[in-house]
Amino acid sequence: MEVIKILSIVLILIGCFFFTTGTIGLIRFPDFYARMHATGKGDTLAVLICLIGLALYHTFHHGAVLDGIKLVFIAVFMFMANPTATHAISRAAFRCGVKPWTREENK
Repeated sequence: MEVIKILSIVLILIGCFFFTTGTIGLIRFPDFYARMHATGKGDTLAVLICLIGLALYHTFHHGAVLDGIKLVFIAVFMFMANPTATHAISRAAFRCGVKPWTREENK
């Protein structure tokens, strides 16, 4: 049981790391599209890893198999929905005339 508990803690910490890097990308990147890329990729992976860690913890530590299955279903749904939403928002921004950042704009 201790190995599963340590594994789930490690997975949750890795997920928090990806949330943090996505947030740093949101703050540091120069334009809308780069920021959407950073948050879309980072948050999708972070949610997936955190929810798998939580599913392992609930399934093996508490014996709540149904809760673990629900968390895995939520992780799969988020893994499909987040990239789709990011793409739709980026495409809408491009159609509304939001221009990508270029190096010539800074000169």
